[in-house]
Parts: sequence; structure tokens; C-alpha cells
Amino acid sequence: MQNHDAELDARGLFCPEPVMMLHTRMNEIPVGQVLRVVATDPSTTRDVPRFCQFLGHDLLSQEEADGLFVYLIRRCEG
Repeated sequence: MQNHDAELDARGLFCPEPVMMLHTRMNEIPVGQVLRVVATDPSTTRDVPRFCQFLGHDLLSQEEADGLFVYLIRRCEG
């Protein structure tokens, strides 16, 4: 798995909380850094890619294992 600079643990939270937290966290990290997001809400498989597309961030990877959804997102200018 690719390295990351920061992490957001959204386990146990449900829509829209993970994406709201993601929005806040992305604003806290510098452009070019990679955020690792861990969630348990299946709706993140739809919401996180849409978030990235809408705000212009790079979704580097999206994985699911044992009920965990893990995303790597690079912050881009936005």
C-alpha cells in the first residue's frame, strides 16, 4: 500500500458524517499530501469518489477488506 501523510478514522460513522469529516480533514493538510481514510459505512464507496471528483482531489486507491473501506486521497489545489 502507498504511503500517506495523514489519516482519518471514520469507523462507526454513517452518512453524511464520514464525508463531512473528510472535507474538514482535507482542508487541514497541505496540497500534495496524501490522506488515508478508514470507514465502515458502505455508502462511502459512492460518496468518497464523488467528493474527490467534485472538489478535484486525486483518489489514488479504494479498497475493501473485512468490512473496512480504505481510501488514499491526494489533496489537490481546489
